Amino acid sequence: MNKMAEKKNLPEIRFKGFREEWKMQKLAKVAEFNPKADLPEIFEYVDLESVAGTEMIAHKKERKDTAPSRAQRLAQQGDLFYQTVRPYQKNNYLFEKNCKNYVFSTGYAQMRPNGDGYFLLSLVQNNGFVKTVLDNCTGTSYPAINSNNLAELEVSIPTNNNEQSQIGTYFKHLDHLITIHQSKYDKLVNVKKAMLEKMFPKKGDDVPEIRFKGFSGDWKEKKLDLIADVRDGTHNSPKYYTEGHPFVTSKNVKEGKVNYDDIQYIADVDYEEINKRSKVDKNDILMGMIGTIGNIALVSETPNFAIKNVALIKDTKSIYYLYLYHYLCSPIVSRQLEEGMDGGTQKFIALNKIRNLSIAVPKKNTEQSKIGTFFKHLDHLLSLQQQELEKLKNIKKACLEKMFV
Repeated sequence: MNKMAEKKNLPEIRFKGFREEWKMQKLAKVAEFNPKADLPEIFEYVDLESVAGTEMIAHKKERKDTAPSRAQRLAQQGDLFYQTVRPYQKNNYLFEKNCKNYVFSTGYAQMRPNGDGYFLLSLVQNNGFVKTVLDNCTGTSYPAINSNNLAELEVSIPTNNNEQSQIGTYFKHLDHLITIHQSKYDKLVNVKKAMLEKMFPKKGDDVPEIRFKGFSGDWKEKKLDLIADVRDGTHNSPKYYTEGHPFVTSKNVKEGKVNYDDIQYIADVDYEEINKRSKVDKNDILMGMIGTIGNIALVSETPNFAIKNVALIKDTKSIYYLYLYHYLCSPIVSRQLEEGMDGGTQKFIALNKIRNLSIAVPKKNTEQSKIGTFFKHLDHLLSLQQQELEKLKNIKKACLEKMFV
């Protein structure tokens, strides 16, 4: 691809061999809107909850005489279904199935492209197009545009159909790669979920369902405060600043890490005072106590923060910290936490209930180490796969911005 931005109606990035300016056309000229068709007696119905992103995630069988009144758009291979309600969600689907029994809700505008379908799908996913649609929507909480107004919107498209096809093919290939990597990531997530269920004993059992070779004997149940030093952060609210030491609360404990996206900062004097009783060190474990109960974070680097409304489970070396961390991430502990929650709208769990969590521990430290290391490796694979997935999504985002006018 070569960069071209000299002319007014040209994309910033373009495939080689194409030089003509793009032309402005109404969508009604780019695709046929809501073509009429007779519905089959029995069909698969696709409503507004059935498409996520550019993927169909659900559909349900309906009879023509009992189907919802919104079931009216009979799909033909190559049709594009554009979500006209809350279009900022970008839940738009290109129907590529060779089937004649799928019917979509009237919550979608049905577009039958005159050119490349994947080019049109990519065009409507572009942020510039979404902004134009939103500018022409009615409503605030649920902005919507009707099909007639959508058809009147002008878009910029290549004059050469081959350029449309090349752009469409490029994004189709990119979406295919994203789907593959999303599938790999989802599989690893499911593997971890299954292993967290099967590699620790269920309630009432003395051994886990899955165990590494060479280990035998019953596991022992121990209260958390007998194998770890369990504290909590300050209950005071120090003055906040725009810089200083990060002040971590329950909302910052997410997905195994401390999340700094929405965080307050405190001064040195408050940081030092709080850390007299609840200093966080590397390999300690944090657990949210208010709001979303039970979110866990492993402190993997030397910290520079103080905590409030967060349980601090310190690494005392009496149990392998990676084993304990993943045990605390397991559904076994989640269920115990759910039983111990207090509060109405704002849920919380008391520190003494965290201290009394029941932890199953294998007799041998080597078994603890083996389990902890196994999950560490699995988390590493998940992180690598997530990074690759995010990289592809960022490439697509950038290309959607630069390959359309």
